[in-house]
Amino acid sequence: MSAPIRVLLAEDQSMVREALAALLGLEDDIEVVAQVSRGDEVLAAVREHDVDVALLDIEMPGATGIEAAAQVHREFPALKLVVLTTFGRPGYLRSAMESGADAFLVKDAPAAQLAAAIRKVLAGERVIDPTLAAAALAEGANPLTDREREVLRAAADGSTNAELAAALHLSQGTVRNYLSMAIQKLAARNRTEAVRIAREKGWL
Repeated sequence: MSAPIRVLLAEDQSMVREALAALLGLEDDIEVVAQVSRGDEVLAAVREHDVDVALLDIEMPGATGIEAAAQVHREFPALKLVVLTTFGRPGYLRSAMESGADAFLVKDAPAAQLAAAIRKVLAGERVIDPTLAAAALAEGANPLTDREREVLRAAADGSTNAELAAALHLSQGTVRNYLSMAIQKLAARNRTEAVRIAREKGWL
């Protein structure tokens, strides 16, 4: 019998993480060898354990699953990455794939589907939830530039233009221009609405 597929599970909600680990543990050919609750703990866990597949939740403290995927992919390009999401936001799918993810699934998918996805990515296939794929195609690409995203993300806490300029090492005029462009592209009335729209679409 061949060695089991060694899986790292990254999920900040302990009940969800333990349930996923228990369900995957029922599969004869899958073994959960490491569990972490923060995105910024993923890379260290991958270095420590001989992992074949990493299952990464998107919403985690420290770093998102997409950011963790990018870090792992840079250092371990052969390792397979499965991103799990509660939120079917189209922009997340594109970001996950750009970060090196091999699969993108909703978290409430049946355990058998998740196990099948793990086997498929290990065999070199790419697995994407069909509903999310259709939504991403319908939504189109993220219209915001990296800098517009950076400024909009920083503005989410209600910082003034002066505070944003100081934090991002930009002039107030440049900050104003980036915010104005982001608001215009998102057809928003103000920066608060622009932040909300961008988050709902998974573009921040």
